[in-house]
Amino acid sequence: MDLNKQEILQQLNAIVPNTLLQTLQISYTDVGEDYLTAKMPVNVRVHQPQGILHGGATVALAETVGSTASHLFIDTAKYKVKGLEISANHLKSKVSGEVFATARPIHKGRTTHLWEIRVVDEEGALISLCKLTTIVLKK
Repeated sequence: MDLNKQEILQQLNAIVPNTLLQTLQISYTDVGEDYLTAKMPVNVRVHQPQGILHGGATVALAETVGSTASHLFIDTAKYKVKGLEISANHLKSKVSGEVFATARPIHKGRTTHLWEIRVVDEEGALISLCKLTTIVLKK
């Protein structure tokens, strides 16, 4: 990463408008040498009919942060990233507040990246544990 943390977060949050990220109110909050974190509010926009956080919204958050993290580790002038597979174990329900997803690499190869994404609440309690595989393709 050539830019400083605030510049990276500013650039990432600048691409949110007019995407699913805007609809789900996802924003990037922290970045480091081996991780990326984004947050999403938990409210009626992301509830399932029982009034709790929808697993699909959680997976959308996880895929967002994992795929974006892959982009940070490639030469985007030559390569692009696509999601191959995502899995999620939902461990705890959430009614309101915020959730934070942090993607950390398990494997960063030339053609595939494997990410562990931990989705936690404000107190750090694990809500969902996700795994994302991305593929790095030539443009």
